[in-house]
Amino acid sequence: MDSVTQITLGAAVGEATAGREAGLKAPLWGAAFGLLPDLDVLANPFLTELQALTMHRSVTHSLVFIALVSACAAYGLRRFHRDIPVSVGKWGALVALTLGTHVGLDCLTTYGTQVFWPFSNYPVVHGAVFIIDPLYTVPLAAGLLVSLRWNATASARRWANYTGLALSSAYLVFTVVNKEYVRQVFDEALSDTAPHYERLFTSPTPFNNLLWQGVAETEDGYYVGDYSLLDPDRAVNFQYVPKQHDLLADQWSNPVVRDLRRFSRGYFVVRRGDGALRIHDLRFGRNDVGLTDDGEYLFTYRLQQGPEGTVVGIARPEPPFELDAALLRRFLARIQGQSVASLQSVRFGEQMPVWRMRRGTN
Repeated sequence: MDSVTQITLGAAVGEATAGREAGLKAPLWGAAFGLLPDLDVLANPFLTELQALTMHRSVTHSLVFIALVSACAAYGLRRFHRDIPVSVGKWGALVALTLGTHVGLDCLTTYGTQVFWPFSNYPVVHGAVFIIDPLYTVPLAAGLLVSLRWNATASARRWANYTGLALSSAYLVFTVVNKEYVRQVFDEALSDTAPHYERLFTSPTPFNNLLWQGVAETEDGYYVGDYSLLDPDRAVNFQYVPKQHDLLADQWSNPVVRDLRRFSRGYFVVRRGDGALRIHDLRFGRNDVGLTDDGEYLFTYRLQQGPEGTVVGIARPEPPFELDAALLRRFLARIQGQSVASLQSVRFGEQMPVWRMRRGTN
């Protein structure tokens, strides 16, 4: 999830764990440790594009990291705050819970979290929530902010914070249940379009859990469609996207290509353009949210070749995610149940960007 959400979650967990004894220091330390795992991006200037892509959410998001940091920080915080009646065990619980909830929340997104590093680089991906979702963050932040109006020992302070945590957690449960329902909708729709599809990946579109994208893999391509919980029926219109994996035939086992295949979990297409091969990860969608005919894939990798034609690295020329006012209106209309076809006739008007997201946001 985004850093603001992780800081807020860490602060709320810190307050719930040791707020009564440590006062304001508990949510402050919770916020700090809630942000800590995402500081792995500070290493990006020293890494290649591929390393930055595949190492994000690995070391600092692993169970090993949580255990080591929690143990060391517990003793450090106890010594640093000797005047506060918080035991080593409670400090350790605060750190472990803030780091653990950070990692657990990231596992619910689409990017992939290498929880079992260094024993396995398998990315845990559930894809139940978008990396920025106000319906999760706002109740959490509201409960925390309201709680801080009271002194550390007031029961109202604890219950306000608990309420925020409970509401945001309930929303996460809803997203997980919702994902299963949406999967059934896509599976039902695919029974006519691609009855023999091999596997299906579903994920919510930006900032909401109502409009979902589905990517169904077949032998030669993918069927990509979307579905809103507010659609008048359970019909899904799919667009067929050919794989063209044969363009990588002589590079399939190349280490760079192998890492990209693993990161994308196999949901990618290959295209040739401008004298180079490009790999497009379908899981993250396009910068037009699939509402126009000229959108570009958000996660695109241009393969860089050495003198002998071997792939030696990647460049990431992907466009920023940019919602202008007209596209935002289309997006909101699609969430409310209007079909993509009916929205094609809507004029864009002025291209005024109202929100931008570049890589590294999550």
